[in-house]
Amino acid sequence: MIPLYQYSSFSNSQEIDRLGEIMRQCFGSSPSDWERYVNLLSTENFRILRQGDRIIAGLAIYQMGQWFGGQNVPLAGIAAVGVAPEARGKGAARELLTKTIQELYSSQIAISALYPATQALYRQVGYEQGGSYCKWELPIASIQLKERDLSMYKVSLRERHLFENTYNQQAQINNGNLARHSAIWTQILESEKEKEIYAYLIGSETAPEGYIIFTQNETTIEIRDWVLLNAWAARRLWTFLADHRSMIETVIWRGASVNPFTLLLPEQTAKITSQMIWLLRIVNVPLALSLRGYPTQLEAELHLDVRDDLIAANNGKFCLKVSQGRGEVSQGGKGYFQIDIRSLASLYTSFLSPQQQQRLGYLQTTSEALETANLIFFGDRPWMADFF
Repeated sequence: MIPLYQYSSFSNSQEIDRLGEIMRQCFGSSPSDWERYVNLLSTENFRILRQGDRIIAGLAIYQMGQWFGGQNVPLAGIAAVGVAPEARGKGAARELLTKTIQELYSSQIAISALYPATQALYRQVGYEQGGSYCKWELPIASIQLKERDLSMYKVSLRERHLFENTYNQQAQINNGNLARHSAIWTQILESEKEKEIYAYLIGSETAPEGYIIFTQNETTIEIRDWVLLNAWAARRLWTFLADHRSMIETVIWRGASVNPFTLLLPEQTAKITSQMIWLLRIVNVPLALSLRGYPTQLEAELHLDVRDDLIAANNGKFCLKVSQGRGEVSQGGKGYFQIDIRSLASLYTSFLSPQQQQRLGYLQTTSEALETANLIFFGDRPWMADFF
């Protein structure tokens, strides 16, 4: 008997074209958009679902990393999940995601993240809210800073290594920031709409203390990417933006729900205008827990009992031993901390505290294990500045 669905990667150019037709209808994109997207990610990073001899669904996978507790954890970013309209409502999307997660587990990928069009579908396969992605707006006239001690240098977008090195210094101290896929860097540094992109380094040209990459129109500066490694760089950048006030009214950026560098502004004029919550899935429980970073002075054990309906090897009891900032996971233990795979994702990222999870009814545990978990997963609220 032929299975209802067959999951695979592309085998020929006709399959690429067929998935492109589905994606264009799902997302309202053009043929050139699809061609550029395939070239950015390369064909081996797409998966398709067939019903008989027809391709009815597909998705893209960004193989990269995500920083948690100061450690880079192998991540599969899932994007462009699309199902042909005539095949919807029959479980195709869930089957596609289930097969993808099982493949990721077999490939020793620890975690997976995505931006949901709908939470219900992704929760069915173990994803849960993991961190924030916020759009900010700031009236430039309200900045009112005049600090120019640091130099700023206009640089070529081809100086990618300078941006990457500086970005990595910031990313590793922020839960949820990406160890970026090359496609994300390309999307930042290359304009697909003939719009000019400007880039400036802050401080030294060889060891910058920050940078900004942006576009502008008649009234708005939109920051595509920026890094600020200290308060001096932040003050210099706010001043740089304020120096555009004769023409520009507003600056826009994307990032965390709390930006500490806005405290350097005289008033609370920077506002969040929209927010999305990205989702995370723990693909491999022992691998994810062992690769994450933890508080360096903490010596502790947490005895977990995990439930996962999709990956059988994630079910059962695990003992997490934390020492000198690293975790070691073994099977077995006392199972005092009972949690399902979805709730473990929000705990893992530090998006929700153990106490918040307990109040929601998402875990059962002892008071001692609850306090241990609070120490182990303590950290800044997770966020991303990148959409994929």
